Amino acid sequence: MTVHHTSGPADWIYQLAPGHGDAPRTPASSAHSITEATDRLGPQPVAWAIAVGDELARVIIHEVPELGGGPAPYETLRMGTEAATLYALLLLADPAADRAIPEESLLGDREFARRCLGLDKVLRGIRVAHAALTNALMAACQEIAPLPERAEQFRRVSELLFGFVDEFSSRMTAEYLAEHDRWLTSGAAAREETVRLILGGQPVRQEAASELLAYRLEGRHLAVIAWCDSPTADAAGDLQRAAVELLHRRRCTSTLIIPTGRTTVWAWGEPHTAPPPTGTPGELPYQEGIRFACGSVRHGLPGFRQSHEDAQHTVRVMQLNPGSTGSVVDYPDVGLAALVSADLPALRRFVSDELGALAADSRHAGQLRRTLRLYLRNERSLTVAAAQLHVARNTVTYRVKRAQELLGHDLTDRLPELMTALEAAQTLGPAVLRPEEDDSHDGASRRS
Repeated sequence: MTVHHTSGPADWIYQLAPGHGDAPRTPASSAHSITEATDRLGPQPVAWAIAVGDELARVIIHEVPELGGGPAPYETLRMGTEAATLYALLLLADPAADRAIPEESLLGDREFARRCLGLDKVLRGIRVAHAALTNALMAACQEIAPLPERAEQFRRVSELLFGFVDEFSSRMTAEYLAEHDRWLTSGAAAREETVRLILGGQPVRQEAASELLAYRLEGRHLAVIAWCDSPTADAAGDLQRAAVELLHRRRCTSTLIIPTGRTTVWAWGEPHTAPPPTGTPGELPYQEGIRFACGSVRHGLPGFRQSHEDAQHTVRVMQLNPGSTGSVVDYPDVGLAALVSADLPALRRFVSDELGALAADSRHAGQLRRTLRLYLRNERSLTVAAAQLHVARNTVTYRVKRAQELLGHDLTDRLPELMTALEAAQTLGPAVLRPEEDDSHDGASRRS
């Protein structure tokens, strides 16, 4: 089914452009869709649609939080809102064109069905997006369209979007119900339901659950959560293959893969008795944008749940500092940061109090923190710290002295607290540090 309008074009849309000072946003739609829209509308209206699509996704998640779920689900939602915005502009540009609703705008709906989100929430998200898109177009029309034409253009925008959202809701409902039926009748639904029961601490018959999952629950478990920051058409397949490959690299024999939407996979593997090797980003020839959070190796049915919980904490740490944690992160490497960051505002205050001027998010303060951290971790060995930093011993001496001056107290005064703050700053970075221009904290005042 397609939407067909007979009213005339709205020439003012060719003057649409992002707000002055707005940073350009990366499109969520395919290159083909962006190229086609740019050829028809021009680069500035397309940039406006990308910015509005991003804002619509944020508004939807604010009003219906269940439709969120992290960066990857957000990107899928943004793909849909961006595609819908571009579609609305193309209809305004040529109301007589016979245009089908873009498939990219429906991908999120299929993911919502697989995540078992209620259809009522999906339809509420559509209503919220409709209202926000209408407001954005009306405001732009008010600013750009000639005064004598505004009333007619307001009517056209309202009519077009009403017809669009009516058909779009019908398509979304049909897609949702079809995907939901496919999901419920597949073995994947039964496996996911069993896994969620285990993760929720509900009683299950272990032998029957192992048979259904084709995975031994009484063994040892290494849980992995894999997701992609920039979803593609085959994101789910890429993630499943990548998760299996990672588990095999960690010496796991049997594996269990549970897709939880297009952009996230839960996985478990049973490692050999020998501890699995720690992965590094350089070892993994996966496409850019795929990330892995690994739990600790744990045993039995409780361990199946606990390792997954470890992986969830690892995901949280990775999302707090995405630029510095790498594409593969193990819970043992960030366990302390995960524990102390459960109350992030309190941790920020703690780091600021303990590190004083060293808590600044600057290159110089970061260099001093790293040097001091390695010096203390190596039992105050200047030689070992220098070797690890690849600098001269005297350089370490100078940096440690300067760090202590900025701290304003002796290193032994609060050594456990100091080490905890340094570890948190190392792992979480800007999430717990003060902006460099913020000089409101006097590092020595608390100790004086």
